[in-house]
Amino acid sequence: MRKIYAFDFDGTITNTDSLIAIIRYVAGNRKLIMWMLFHIHLLVLMKIGLYSNHTLKQQLCRYIFGGMSDKILLAKSVAFANENRKILRPEAIQAIKSALAEGSTVCIISASPSIWVKPFFHDCPGIEFLCTELETVNGLVTGRFVGSNCYGQEKVNRLLSRYPDRDNYELTAFGDSRGDKELLAFADKAYFRRLKD
Repeated sequence: MRKIYAFDFDGTITNTDSLIAIIRYVAGNRKLIMWMLFHIHLLVLMKIGLYSNHTLKQQLCRYIFGGMSDKILLAKSVAFANENRKILRPEAIQAIKSALAEGSTVCIISASPSIWVKPFFHDCPGIEFLCTELETVNGLVTGRFVGSNCYGQEKVNRLLSRYPDRDNYELTAFGDSRGDKELLAFADKAYFRRLKD
């Protein structure tokens, strides 16, 4: 039977939140702090489940990345990945490389946009990326998402969209937060905040 390994990115493969890290890299702390101060009430509401994670994250991405050339954001994302290899957990990279070496399918299923997730894996060909996607119009990033934020049930939806014949593969999933809960519950083998038994 085919084996599929599904990895969350932030907090599972990395030791930090890549969204906050790349915002600091691209726009600086000041712009991020200003946004957070003006949206503190919405951040609190989101934490207690009364405001949409999708909506708030999209607002942040519009504020930070809206109007930026997609080529510039890609170049900054590649530079960010090259300069921040230290945020990758060595044991996670080893688990990914081992799964690829045995001929299994490896998917990274992340709420973080693929534009800055993919550059971390230039040395791991064959990985599939089922991530949130940032919209571009006429070469400019709008900050809106193409489809839904890849969080919660959307992670399962993305996987099933790519691999619908669920009875034909064994799924092993790795995650670290409530955004991974549905994916972990859907898997044959689930690892929460750990990469092996």
